[in-house]
Amino acid sequence: MQKEGYKPIADYAVIGNLRTAALVGLDGSIDWCCFPYLDRASVFAALLDARIGGRFRVSVPGIERGRQRYVEGTNVLKTVFSDDAGTLAVTDLMPLLGAIEGRGGSFAPPELYRILDCEEGAVEVAVEWSPRFDYARGTTDIERIPDGWLATDGRDDMTLFGMEEGRGAGEAGGHTLRAKFPMRAGERRILIARWGTEDLTYVPERAESVEEKTVETWRAWAHGSEPVHAEEWADGLLPLLIRSELVLKLLTNAATGAIAAAPTTSLPEEIGGVRNWDYRFAWIRDSAMTAQALIALGHETEAIDLLAWMERVSEMYAGEGRGLRIMYGTHGWSELDEEELSHLEGYRGSRPVRVGNAAAAQLQLEIYGELLNTAYELCRRGYELSEKETAFLSRVADEACSLWREPDYGIWEIRGEPRHYVYSKVMLWVALDRAVHLADRYGLGGDRDRWARNAAAVRRQVLEEGYDREVGAFVQSYRSKDLDAANLRIPLLELLPFDDERVAGTIDATMDGLVENGLVYRYRADDGLPGEEGAFGLCTFWLIDVLALSGRLGEARSLFERMVDRANHVGLYSEQFDPATGVFLGNFPQAFTHIGLINSAIYLAYAEGRAVPGHAPIGTPEHRAELEERRIKEIPL
Repeated sequence: MQKEGYKPIADYAVIGNLRTAALVGLDGSIDWCCFPYLDRASVFAALLDARIGGRFRVSVPGIERGRQRYVEGTNVLKTVFSDDAGTLAVTDLMPLLGAIEGRGGSFAPPELYRILDCEEGAVEVAVEWSPRFDYARGTTDIERIPDGWLATDGRDDMTLFGMEEGRGAGEAGGHTLRAKFPMRAGERRILIARWGTEDLTYVPERAESVEEKTVETWRAWAHGSEPVHAEEWADGLLPLLIRSELVLKLLTNAATGAIAAAPTTSLPEEIGGVRNWDYRFAWIRDSAMTAQALIALGHETEAIDLLAWMERVSEMYAGEGRGLRIMYGTHGWSELDEEELSHLEGYRGSRPVRVGNAAAAQLQLEIYGELLNTAYELCRRGYELSEKETAFLSRVADEACSLWREPDYGIWEIRGEPRHYVYSKVMLWVALDRAVHLADRYGLGGDRDRWARNAAAVRRQVLEEGYDREVGAFVQSYRSKDLDAANLRIPLLELLPFDDERVAGTIDATMDGLVENGLVYRYRADDGLPGEEGAFGLCTFWLIDVLALSGRLGEARSLFERMVDRANHVGLYSEQFDPATGVFLGNFPQAFTHIGLINSAIYLAYAEGRAVPGHAPIGTPEHRAELEERRIKEIPL
């Protein structure tokens, strides 16, 4: 049964500081935030339990929903509440100062700023502040301190400044601070919620400067990307593309360069269902795809930092005899034990709420291809690999040679028995194919001939075992009859050309068997879990890509425009969608879906004859011709 007290996932926007993030609803409530880092415990979690999770709400009584927009070129959010009596604008941000191109150059105190401006008339403002530490597992006490309030559960603390009014009252999970106060046109009030008790000062004048500098910091990064701001290829999509690049940057850790998949945990793939996972970690696959999308928009530094981070974490665990893991914490932790929080009811009653992710221990072979593909994209743009990176990538290619005959759990982390997933084998071929290109053209040291032999063997096996003539398509795993939308990428990754009948058959079979109302399911096979899931945003964009490069431009453009229309009021996407209603499902905002939007915009622009940023995208005839030309030039006379 669905629970009351929850907003649609699409009603949220996100703010952050490259360490953590918070979701802000159209009703002015911050319902999700972890401090001091994204993958630490929550302090506001009403998103996952409206009764006891905790929130920080600023609102105008009688107005249930405001209007939201981002300050142009930033992750600074404005929510406006307006009625006949007056207008209140709430500016939400996490302070972020300094340079964010690359890691280590920014300063971000663990704070939430809520800047209240009465723009006209008169309003009554209501504030609710109910921190609930450690996923609401403790009991919160709130007491007054000079200039503000202190909340504590005995281990963790948070302060709130800028509000003298209010009274703390006992409720489920501890004390809640509530206050109401009037504001008139021209008045401003700045509320600052701060993690810990190291700084108990409140200087409103300093807050004005913090707002300006945070806006400048985001804009300097966004506007430093020339390709995304080239109107001629963006074709009216500039605001949505800039929003996507800002979301991807927001998920990047400023200290390490790791990139999280999403800022949330346990938002369900089916309302009331059990497919609820923690995505606040750095998957090699997701991170590499994010880096590749940012490269396409001119942000190469993020990809360089990610590659360096992968090399560092690999080196950290090399002594334990373990190869690459599929995911790590954003600070490099490898132990991500999964735990169910039975005291939380879950979003709209979707239990269990999980923290940690047991899939971290799985073998997923597609990660090797994503890593080497990222390095290849960087080298195409003039990046010179360091000695450490060269040694690391050579080890990655060698490991791919050793593992390609093994079954795995696949890109979708299916929690059953390992199988020989076709897409995993395709990505192993990508790893070895790119390693060969890196060796031939960019000086990657290692056993190039071994990589080439194994690449040929993997490709041969995929074509023999992965394609089913009765189905007329590549299937999910060897000897299965099930479709998998990941196989749409086969021509994009250049295992086969677009004019191959097996590629055309896979596209047609996917459209017949996995598409509903313009949205693509990942698969419809039994995966060992009860319940259903939504259609997948990234897979829908993959279909758009292959249709565009197959010459089916009308179909590609139609699906793309429908996906553009599915973005929420501030240009954000979730992981999945209910095809019948369009309702957002899964963790939010999801890097995967924003990656898909960026790539599809580029592929469509290319297919429609518009100039695209950077080099010819992989999968296009120009890229294949580029490789062939270089191969011919390198044949000795």
